[in-house]
Amino acid sequence: MDSSADNALMLKVKEGKLDKMGLLFERYHRPMFGFFYRMCQDATLSEDLVQNLFLRMIKYRHTFVGDGKFSSWMYHLARNLLADHYRKSKRLTEDHFKEVEQFWENEEAREMQEEQINLLEKAMQYLSDEKREVLVLSRYQGLRYHEIAKMMNTSEANIKVKVFRAIRELKEIFQKLERFSAL
Repeated sequence: MDSSADNALMLKVKEGKLDKMGLLFERYHRPMFGFFYRMCQDATLSEDLVQNLFLRMIKYRHTFVGDGKFSSWMYHLARNLLADHYRKSKRLTEDHFKEVEQFWENEEAREMQEEQINLLEKAMQYLSDEKREVLVLSRYQGLRYHEIAKMMNTSEANIKVKVFRAIRELKEIFQKLERFSAL
């Protein structure tokens, strides 16, 4: 996707040409659904969050400056939207971890064979929100470390360390889940 074209479209939206938001929606609704789905593992909620994100983009279009990448600004809004959702629903990470843990305790009774990708998605859920977020942004959404660092108000070096640690932990969790599922 051409970031200069995206910036130009968003600047037109900022000027009041709201019909241009449809083009941005066509380009970004799928990647944004993927981001939200990987963060919350709920397709219906992810669809709602995508819709709310584009409404929020219209509402806060005045904050778009246009000197950085459009996608960085959009992901910043998406992160805030997700945080707002969790705050409003009071859905705590610990509760989510317990749900996933209960799922794995019941795995033997279910006798389901998981494919490697499904196993990886489950392993992602054991990561802290911060680790899962840096992996989703860097690996699934294709953002560069400096873009993530800017969004999170930290250094690029710090993001590199966070991604390295998240990958290392994900690998350990994945291997444990793989051994567990082989039993």
